[in-house]
Amino acid sequence: MHSSFQKILFFDIGGVLLSNGWGHESRQAAATHFGFDYTEMNYLHEFIFNVYEIGNINLDEYLDTVLFYRTRSFSKKEFIDFMYAQSVQLPNMLDWLVEWRAAHGDRFRFISINNEGRELNEFRIKKFRLHNCFDAFVSSCEVGMRKPDPGIFRLAMGIAQASSTQCIYFDDRIILVDAALRLGIESYQHKDFETTKSILEGLV
Repeated sequence: MHSSFQKILFFDIGGVLLSNGWGHESRQAAATHFGFDYTEMNYLHEFIFNVYEIGNINLDEYLDTVLFYRTRSFSKKEFIDFMYAQSVQLPNMLDWLVEWRAAHGDRFRFISINNEGRELNEFRIKKFRLHNCFDAFVSSCEVGMRKPDPGIFRLAMGIAQASSTQCIYFDDRIILVDAALRLGIESYQHKDFETTKSILEGLV
């Protein structure tokens, strides 16, 4: 397959542009804030979260499984508001990438590949205006697969109508970088803004 543009840039979102949507730090903070047993909740989270991330249950069903199977001293709405508030923009990367895309968008296409439950995914895309950064979103909740499943990377390449040699991928987790590398995608672990910025500037 050949495309009319030079490269497809694939990006993870959590850990690269934004904080993780619902990582262990956020769950521990929630346990402290709301006063529930983190270990018990986290066991149930590990049991069911993958099912949420591939879109087979919604956020209400996830929370009913991990917390609201019994009466709590806080409401589900209070808890969801807390979950959303954990999403913050990481320093520099997103703002710079939007500007860089505006300058070089004719030479690249920008596509996110991320593991995220639907409600969190939609909230983060809207709140942080990620449409300003990406041409398309390949999100686990929408495609029924999650990284490191090679199928999600193949799907992203199919959406882009690009071969692996046309693609470059950035992710903060080395296991996911390695998964993309095995498919022949040039891939980099995002460690900090300056390093990733340097790699991207080197493409032009």
